[in-house]
Amino acid sequence: MMKRLLLSALLGLAACGGPQTPATVTTADAWCRPTPNGARAGACYLTLTASADDRLVGAATSRAGEIQIHEMTTDNGVMKMGEMTDGLPLSQGEAVALEPGGVHLMLIGLTGPLVAGETVPLTLRFDKAPEVVVQAAVRQATGGHAGH
Repeated sequence: MMKRLLLSALLGLAACGGPQTPATVTTADAWCRPTPNGARAGACYLTLTASADDRLVGAATSRAGEIQIHEMTTDNGVMKMGEMTDGLPLSQGEAVALEPGGVHLMLIGLTGPLVAGETVPLTLRFDKAPEVVVQAAVRQATGGHAGH
């Protein structure tokens, strides 16, 4: 009798597929633009790849009072920038680049200038995946990323 109960329990666990792997998000090429002395805002960029559909819902840093997820768009030839209040959707396996002229992290209320050569700690929050902490290098834009 005991063997049957144990066997039934084991078969039940096997049918459930065992524990599921939690969603994860990987990052690449995290960087921020240098800012002039007295600047109250700055911008950071990186590439995110999620293992399952997810959403970047927020971020934080010790270098600014607030971080917002911003998007730049063109409306009737005029560039506009605004907060993405619902966050940034991430599709499973698809690399999503936050870059100048598009989606980026806007650091508001800087505690001091972002100086080339230093790093900025960024804590990224997602709807499903655990938080990710990255060190973003402060550097000038390269290639086709000169404008913001």
